[in-house]
Amino acid sequence: MTYFWRLIISFMIVFVCAFLAPSANSSLLAETQITARDFFKLGVNEMHKDSYQKAIENFSLAIQMQSDFIVAYSNRCLAYLQIQDYHQAIADCTQALNLAPDNVEAYLNRGLAQYRKGNYLDALADYNQVIALKPDDFRAYYNRGIALAGDGNYSQAIIDYNQALTKIPPTNTLLLADIYNDRGLAYFKLQNMEAAMNDFHLAIHFNPDDDRAYFNRGCICGRSGDNFGAMRDFSQVIKLNPSNAQAYVNRGIANYNLGYYQRAISDLQKASEYFGQQKQIIAYKRTLDLLKTVQQEISSAWEIASL
Repeated sequence: MTYFWRLIISFMIVFVCAFLAPSANSSLLAETQITARDFFKLGVNEMHKDSYQKAIENFSLAIQMQSDFIVAYSNRCLAYLQIQDYHQAIADCTQALNLAPDNVEAYLNRGLAQYRKGNYLDALADYNQVIALKPDDFRAYYNRGIALAGDGNYSQAIIDYNQALTKIPPTNTLLLADIYNDRGLAYFKLQNMEAAMNDFHLAIHFNPDDDRAYFNRGCICGRSGDNFGAMRDFSQVIKLNPSNAQAYVNRGIANYNLGYYQRAISDLQKASEYFGQQKQIIAYKRTLDLLKTVQQEISSAWEIASL
């Protein structure tokens, strides 16, 4: 089963408000000289354009000119997160924390980088710091829950998801859907299918366009023998995310179980195409093997029926 845990990145791109006051003897050249703040603003502009490498270059120039530029470290960390350079992201968050030990956003972002590196205990330590500094921040509980789930501690993860649900603004429906989806996955791992199904229902209620929740609900339907429900949910996944190869596989299995053999073959063929395009070699080969098996079984069934 594919898991779609999503962490919250605190994209708080901050402009420097402190202006450098020119001295009485400043020349025209000095007044027009590029400052650290100028490079920082250029970096922010590049972030808004999703040009993360250029953003890093500008934030780096700002830091070269002003080594204690906290928000430059914080925003360069965000850019590193976007290009999946988690080692550098951690280094920047650590430097920001050296300069400002109570920087909640730096702890959140370093925790995210640690999580993505698989360093779950380090991520948990950072989220614990956030909770100590800001106990009403739902992001810390949600993120800690995800790290706990990543470490296999699903019961504790559910406790944190519950805490996040009590603290998140009720108007934030998309994140509510995410939390319910992730809590549903934790219940699924604990074999509590009823609670998992209820959470996936809630995730879809808060975000009807969340293909992950439909996928997960479809998996429970398939496991419980509700092939019509599985076919319905995987069809919705494909509608929302047409390149989801695994959804085609799962719908193909549901169609096969329902006796819709040509539909099953069509779905498995489509799945193999997408796996091939996405260079998922193992999944591609397994899907072809499954397709071959289905075709052989259908052929044998037709031969028996014609006797």
